[in-house]
Amino acid sequence: MDTLIKSPRPLSLEQILQLPDQEKAALGLAHTPAEIVQQPATWLKTFDRMEHLRPSIEQFLAQGADEQAAKHLSVSLVGAGTSDYIGRAAAAVIRRNWKCHVQVIPSTDMLTEMDEIITSAPRDTRHLWISFSRSGDSFEGVKVIETAFEKYPDVDHLIITCNKTSRMANDLSAGRSNVFCIKLDDKVNDRGLAMTSSFTNMVIAAQCLAHVSDLDNYRPILNALVSAAQTALHEFAELALRISQRDHSRICFLGSGPLKAVCDESALKVMELTAGHYSVMAESFLGLRHGPLSWLNPDSLVVAFVSNDPRKLPTELGLIDELKSKNIVKDIVVIGPQSVDMSAFEDRCIKLDIPSEMSDNYRPPLDVMFAQCLGLFSSIRRNLKPDSPSADGKIQRVVSAINIKGLDQIS
Repeated sequence: MDTLIKSPRPLSLEQILQLPDQEKAALGLAHTPAEIVQQPATWLKTFDRMEHLRPSIEQFLAQGADEQAAKHLSVSLVGAGTSDYIGRAAAAVIRRNWKCHVQVIPSTDMLTEMDEIITSAPRDTRHLWISFSRSGDSFEGVKVIETAFEKYPDVDHLIITCNKTSRMANDLSAGRSNVFCIKLDDKVNDRGLAMTSSFTNMVIAAQCLAHVSDLDNYRPILNALVSAAQTALHEFAELALRISQRDHSRICFLGSGPLKAVCDESALKVMELTAGHYSVMAESFLGLRHGPLSWLNPDSLVVAFVSNDPRKLPTELGLIDELKSKNIVKDIVVIGPQSVDMSAFEDRCIKLDIPSEMSDNYRPPLDVMFAQCLGLFSSIRRNLKPDSPSADGKIQRVVSAINIKGLDQIS
C-alpha cells in the first residue's frame, strides 16, 4: 500500500485507474474503480440487450394473461441486500407504467414468509416474481425459486442476473414455461465484493422492463442519464475524495421516494467497502425528524439527494436548513438537479445535469454513483482493499448457504 499511504496527497480516481495492473491488484483496486467508471457506457449496452429481448419478454409477460387475470397481476420484486434495493429503486416506475400491484419483498423474507404472502392475496391473482441477483447463485435467491416451484407452481418468474453460468440462469430456467431469464453482459458481473455496475445495470434493466412496450420513449431518458453520469462522475469522485479525508464517525443518507432506495444502497455501499468502520443510516427527509435525528452528532456527515419534484423540494430544503441552522452535524453534502439553488453549500454540492421534467423514478443509477465513490475513497482512507475489504471474511462476494436444522421444512 505504499503508493497510497506515503503519497502526500491521496490518489484521485483518474490516478488510480492509471496505476500498473500489478499495483492495482496489490492494493485491492483491480476491479472496483473500473467498475464504477464503466457504468454509463454499460447502461447503453444493457438497453440494447433489453431491446433485443423485447419480443420474447412481451410474449412471456402476456402468456396466459387474459383480460381478467391482467386486472389482478401482482408483481413481487425479490432480492437480498443490494439486489433488494434494486427492487426498491425500480418499484415506482414499474408500478406507474404497468398500473398493477407492485411490492418489494426481500428474498430473505420471501423464504420465511412465502405462505403468508401467497395465501393473503386474492384467489384470482396472477403472481409474477422478478428476481434480481448479480451472482445468480445466492442461497436465498435460489432457495426461494426452488421452494416456489414445489409449493406454488403457478407463480411466474422473471430473473435478471449478471452471471450467465449461474444456477438461476441455467438449472432454474431450463425447460420451464413459467421462467424467463435475462442475462446481462458479463462485464457488469462485478468482480469486486461490493456491487456497483451490477446494481445500476439491473436497475436500468428494470426500467427497461417498465417500458417494455414503449422502449422508444425510454431511450431519451436513458440518454439523459448517461450524459449526466458522464458529466458528474469527475465531480462525484473529487468531492467524495475530499469528504473521505474529514474523518466522520457517522454518515446519514437522505432521500424521498425512489431516492430513499438510493440512500439504502448508499449506506450499504459505504458499510461494505469500509468493513463496517462507519455507523451509517438511510432515511427519508421527513422520517429523520421522528427519532433518528437524535442519532446525528458533531462528527456526522449528511448526504442529501434532493428531489426534482417541486412538490417535494420545499420540505427537503427545509429539513436541510434546520440541520444547518442548528449546527447538528459536521458536513452536509447536497446532490440534486441543476435548477435547485445550492449556493449555501459552496463546495459541498453537485448539480446534476438532468432535464427539469425527469422523474426521480429514473435517478437511482445516477445518484448512487456518488456513494460508490465515497465508499471507495473511504475504504482507501482506512487502508483497506476495496475489492475485498472484509479481510476477516465476515462477508463474501456470493452469500453461501446457511446451515439450519430443519431447513428442509421451509420447502
